[in-house]
This record gives sequence, C-alpha cells and structure tokens, in this order.
Amino acid sequence: MLSAVASAVIVLVAAGWPPLLSTDKEVANWFHARALTHPAWTEANRVLTDWVWDPVTMRLVIGAAALWVWLRGEGVLALWCLATTAVGAGVQQGLKALVDRPRPEWQQPVDSAHFAAMPSGHAMTAALTCVVVVWLVQRSAADRALRALVLLLACVSVAGACLTRVALGVHWLTDTVVGAVLGIALAALSIGLWCALVNRGSLGASRSPV
Repeated sequence: MLSAVASAVIVLVAAGWPPLLSTDKEVANWFHARALTHPAWTEANRVLTDWVWDPVTMRLVIGAAALWVWLRGEGVLALWCLATTAVGAGVQQGLKALVDRPRPEWQQPVDSAHFAAMPSGHAMTAALTCVVVVWLVQRSAADRALRALVLLLACVSVAGACLTRVALGVHWLTDTVVGAVLGIALAALSIGLWCALVNRGSLGASRSPV
C-alpha cells in the first residue's frame, strides 16, 4: 500500500501533474521566504539536517542498533539490519537517477545539496532507520516507557528530516513525502520477510527476544 502511494506520487510528478507541482512550488516559496528573513531558524535547520538527521548519522544509529542486537546473541538479525540499510541506500540512489528530478533553484539559496531531488535521501534514510530501530526495541524486553520514548523520537526524527529539507529549499515537499513513505515501506518489507523466514525456520534456530 505504501509503495503504491509513493509510486503514484512519482508518476504524477514525472507526468508534470499541475496541481501537485503547483503545491510543491507554493510550499517551497513559503519556506524559502522565511528562511531568508529568519537566519536563526535557517541555521537551526542546517545543524539538524547536517548532524542530527543526516543519512550518515542515521546509518550510525542502525550500526549501533545492530551491534546491540549482535551482543544480545542475534548475529544474523544484526547483519539483516545492516543489509536493509544498504538496500535502502541502493534503492534511493537508483530512484534518484531514474526520476532525475531537479531540485528547487533560488536566486538566494540558503543551502545546497547533491544528486537529483526525488526521493529525499534524508527522509528515506531517517524513516527506514526509525522503523527498524522501533521494531528492535519493541521486540526486546525494554519497559513501556522506553519503548514509548523511542517511538516518539522516531516520529519526531522522520518529520524533522522532512521539514528541514523543505525549509532549507533543497527539496520539494513531495520529495520528502515519497522518501519517508518508501523508507517506511522498505523497512516494513524487510521486517515482514525476516519474521516470515523465522516462522518457517529458514534462518535456523532464532533466539527469543529477552
């Protein structure tokens, strides 16, 4: 379902559907005007996008989660999580090359970015990472408060990754929506496949979460 939504948006953007492109431009113009007139807001967004919700940071989070899982005795699952991240990066770059959507252009840009616009790598990586981490914590013996905190941080991170990219004028709104939806869909697919293989015994004996 999620992948179908993302595919529909990609097709509409590629086809140049006026209502969608018009909304993208209106949102981008609104945020860019505020970025120019509120330098503190813009700088805060730069820090958040470059250090907190940057794809490298998100992959380090996955790496830390994989290490935690490995230390709990689930080495195959740890490798599975790392492989999911690698597949996500490949899908992201492949779609960027396929869609080849130009980024917003400004006479007074407040930030810059590389590669094509759709999907947003920040949004997709954050969404994939957060879904996987939430799942790992939920299946563990962590108490309810910790699980709720991780879920809250995950939601804030995905929304924040999307917001900062649009606020800095380096992505259209639909770039971030497609990125987030694809990240969630890919993570859900990976988790579902893992659970199916475990239930069938295809991965051998799997240690129960503790």
